[in-house]
Amino acid sequence: MALAFDEYGRPFIILKEQEQKTRLSGLEAQKANISAGRAVSRILRTSLGPKGMDKMLQSPDGDVTITNDGATILEQMDVDNQIAKLMVELSRSQDYEIGDGTTGVVVMAGALLEQAERLLERGIHPIRIAEGYEMASRIAVEHLERIAQKFDFGPTNIEPLVQTCMTTLSSKIVNRCKRALAEISVKAVLSVADLERKDVNLDLIKVEGKVGGKLEDTELIYGITVDKDMSHPQMPKQIEDAKIAILTCPFEPPKPKTKHKVDIDTVEKFQTLRQQEQKYFDDMVQKCKDVGATLVICQWGFDDEANHLLMHQNLPAVRWVGGVELELIAIATGGRIVPRFQELTPEKLGRAGLVREKSFGTTKDKMLYIEHCANSRAVTIFIRGGNKMMIEETKRSIHDALCVARNLIRNNFIVYGVGAAEISCSIAVEAAADKYPGVKQYAIRAFADALDAVPVALAENSGLQPIETLSAVKSQQIKENNPHFGIDCNDVGTNDMCEQNVFETLIGKQQQILLATQVVKMILKIDDVISPSDY
Repeated sequence: MALAFDEYGRPFIILKEQEQKTRLSGLEAQKANISAGRAVSRILRTSLGPKGMDKMLQSPDGDVTITNDGATILEQMDVDNQIAKLMVELSRSQDYEIGDGTTGVVVMAGALLEQAERLLERGIHPIRIAEGYEMASRIAVEHLERIAQKFDFGPTNIEPLVQTCMTTLSSKIVNRCKRALAEISVKAVLSVADLERKDVNLDLIKVEGKVGGKLEDTELIYGITVDKDMSHPQMPKQIEDAKIAILTCPFEPPKPKTKHKVDIDTVEKFQTLRQQEQKYFDDMVQKCKDVGATLVICQWGFDDEANHLLMHQNLPAVRWVGGVELELIAIATGGRIVPRFQELTPEKLGRAGLVREKSFGTTKDKMLYIEHCANSRAVTIFIRGGNKMMIEETKRSIHDALCVARNLIRNNFIVYGVGAAEISCSIAVEAAADKYPGVKQYAIRAFADALDAVPVALAENSGLQPIETLSAVKSQQIKENNPHFGIDCNDVGTNDMCEQNVFETLIGKQQQILLATQVVKMILKIDDVISPSDY
């Protein structure tokens, strides 16, 4: 209702039509919020596990992405509902912090919301449900620490890291090459890791891809690849023991800052100008030669005359190299980025054992390999694949594997995957619920039921009977008091995930439970949805 005045100053009242009312409050608002969260969870549910399905996403521009990575699916979905956006943020948080488990965390949150809806219908207050979930999540996280096992590894014993990365890659499109890709990921992480400080800088790992070849041709390069070639076709294609000048200044005569005009009315004046320009070029090239550089990598371009002079002076050069690539080259070769020719000294040159130009396919696309660097802490994973979509999905898969290896270096405790950890936590939470009298007990039991949603989804996606499979595995865990039993998704013939070598990082699984609980608590406490038209 609102008060308004007509053109003569007479007041009148405007009543909004009840049919157009959009505001929700109380139980209605909570159920609407839960419904929106569950809708997002249902989309990702079928993508969970080694037999999970893929989603095809089409952007407004018509670009198509095929993936089963939860963070990528939600990132590219056009979501309007605010609660659905919270679920997108949930997946993104898991991706930023852990890098893996982005699908599982949303499925877990959806299961918690489903159980919460049943409790709300029984008349239990949402605050009591939120408190019960908080207690249950603490019980589950503490239980995970109890059942976790320490994984010993080192530079010579990388098998534990490889096995854990293979678990991550099992649910991706690239699972047929999971062993090779897991080994590449682990070697890349160990190359840039500081094992004493338990620190890994993933920015030092460059992931490049080029269409052509097959997935098995993916390789790890102890150095940097640049999607460029030598600036002149007659320059040498291979340089050994290269001394590299890394420049951010152009091979061009200086230009005045103000507007200028040069009038040339005689041949002599043109010759003078040309000689002056050539002297600039000669001086620039000579400064590079004097400090001992055998290769110049420049952020800017240079014209044909400079290119011609560089070739005649036997100084190979690469132009138009991006700023990020320049930094990685400087880190790998131990060189310094030089902004002016006057500052160029022999100490600022980078060093590489081999710089070579490599061509691919019938189109002869060229790339530059800078290998055997003085500081091999910067490495490149070079992916090959049949099409662009395959390469992009492989990049996402390798990112997950790199993050898992990094997490194990930070905290080398693991739990067993494919639902084994969730089932074990569910049993522990169910048993602990008896200790809590009152209404909270219902919420804690509901949390235990929600934990079962992950193994049920894994069984469904693998074509198994979900209820029968879950009951069998749960009774087996209780009977043998062994938390290693999970869902046999690949029909290996054993439920023991220790025998199948299916591992997940402890911190990744704990983060999933904590993040899902936090977001669900936030959604449960919203009892009024106010749109801009309501005020």
